Amino acid sequence: MLKIENISVMREKITALSNISLSVDQGKTLAIVGESGAGKSTLIAAILGLIKITSGQITWCGEPLRNYHPSLVMQEPRSAFNPSLTLMRSVMEPVIGRRQKLPSDRLTRLCDGMELPFEILQRSPEEVSIGQAQRVGILRALITSPPLILFDEPLSALDAITQKHTARLIAQLQKEEGFAALIVTHDLGYAAAYADDIAVLKQGRIEEYAPARNFIENPQTLYGKTLRDAAFTLGALEKAS
Repeated sequence: MLKIENISVMREKITALSNISLSVDQGKTLAIVGESGAGKSTLIAAILGLIKITSGQITWCGEPLRNYHPSLVMQEPRSAFNPSLTLMRSVMEPVIGRRQKLPSDRLTRLCDGMELPFEILQRSPEEVSIGQAQRVGILRALITSPPLILFDEPLSALDAITQKHTARLIAQLQKEEGFAALIVTHDLGYAAAYADDIAVLKQGRIEEYAPARNFIENPQTLYGKTLRDAAFTLGALEKAS
């Protein structure tokens, strides 16, 4: 279990996160939603150890999370890769860096799971579509079988059809691989359809935190209700019904 206990982050004497407590079990999904500037990216950076937390702790099964090497899927698929390397080389970097040995069919099975031809890994990032690049990014995040994957707006760069397809592939692979997922997203429809729990972040604080269905049916705060109602207005929650 990922457990975030009362963490706070100060950045340039400003409180970026204040007293954040969240958790997500293995095989489950927690969605973090909120407007731009709410602190979502800061939270991901804190979980990854890229910024120092002022107080509190982040653990996996009671031990420091850094011992377990969580993976990250970034928002901009192509910028996540070195343009001078083939996708295969980029995918294998975490394996090489950690000196891990993979089952002989690991790459093939992940390509099949992401509905990618194996040969696509011989291309450069510029030689594939945005949707393919994002699926390769997810494949790279999975390659070392991490217990936790962080998704930073994983669908926002994709068109609507590719968004739905990629969301289904992520959900299917999570069932097969059993990883915990923490997803930062503006898409409340995506969160409602695929997350077990939803946390609403506002100005660095948890405004609301509940099982996804409970939140969608009955937000407990004015801000949460505003987000939910705006999603209904835009039709973003249709796929969750």
